[in-house]
Amino acid sequence: MLTRFYWCEVIAHTPDDGRTFWLGSHPTSSPRLALRWLRHRARHLSDQLDPPAARPVLHWLDDDQEHEHAMAVLAHGAMYSYTVFDDAVRYLLTARPTPRQHP
Repeated sequence: MLTRFYWCEVIAHTPDDGRTFWLGSHPTSSPRLALRWLRHRARHLSDQLDPPAARPVLHWLDDDQEHEHAMAVLAHGAMYSYTVFDDAVRYLLTARPTPRQHP
């Protein structure tokens, strides 16, 4: 039987010099749990950003329509991503399905 799991990740990327920093990852067992983890990490990220950069993140955190879209994308087997722009840094929050075989 093929069971789908979801791999969630947050990275920071500095396009000017091409560096990437891994900020965390987490496996989950459902689109809802994947979105919950992304929202948790986005909340932490918004607390660390200057107010102008945090505003879009705070809006995304309250955007129920976008969250339903994210869960539908994941449930259909595609990757969902949300990018946060802060000066010279891009923060990328992603969740993607990963198949795992179980007996």
